[in-house]
Amino acid sequence: MIKKFIIDKSLETVSSIYPEYDNVKLNEIRYGLESIYLSLTKIVVILFITLILGIFKEAVMLLLFFNGLRMTAFGLHAKESWQCWISSSILFIGFPYICIYVHFSSYVYYTMMVLSMICFLLYAPADTKKRPLVKKNRRLKFKILTMIIGLIYIFIFFKTDSLVIKNIITSSMLIESVLIHPLTYKVFHLPYKNYEKYVFSK
Repeated sequence: MIKKFIIDKSLETVSSIYPEYDNVKLNEIRYGLESIYLSLTKIVVILFITLILGIFKEAVMLLLFFNGLRMTAFGLHAKESWQCWISSSILFIGFPYICIYVHFSSYVYYTMMVLSMICFLLYAPADTKKRPLVKKNRRLKFKILTMIIGLIYIFIFFKTDSLVIKNIITSSMLIESVLIHPLTYKVFHLPYKNYEKYVFSK
């Protein structure tokens, strides 16, 4: 299998460079490599489909704006790979179509941005069971960065005349605010505020 071959060869390289790494550390690296591999293959396939459908540019813009927030606000991840494929396809194939053809009133756009910023202020960053944000100063740093990125997006929104970019900005903000909301975690039966387990155990 290509995935196993690439990851095994990568781990062999890491082990040769860092012979002091034990099995625990190598397993952590394996998990990271598997996540990167799945993300890259998923992005390549989805972008290829958007290229065929003629929405490649819009999909790339949505991917960039969304991941700009995702890097600091984080949010839930699908439990299974197939769930990730379905959700990613909906987001990066379905939403670009919406961004091209839909036009909302100014009131709707402003409401979505305000609600998103409130969610960022209250709930960002939202960690996961596998990646708990234990340190308080890191959580604060990511919250501030998320708010700054959100404000930059709002600034771009008011500066651009492109309806597509306006839709992409509001969509990326709204999607990320949903992914970090505790109600979303509850709906998918995922643990929220995972860092508390580590804080209270000390």
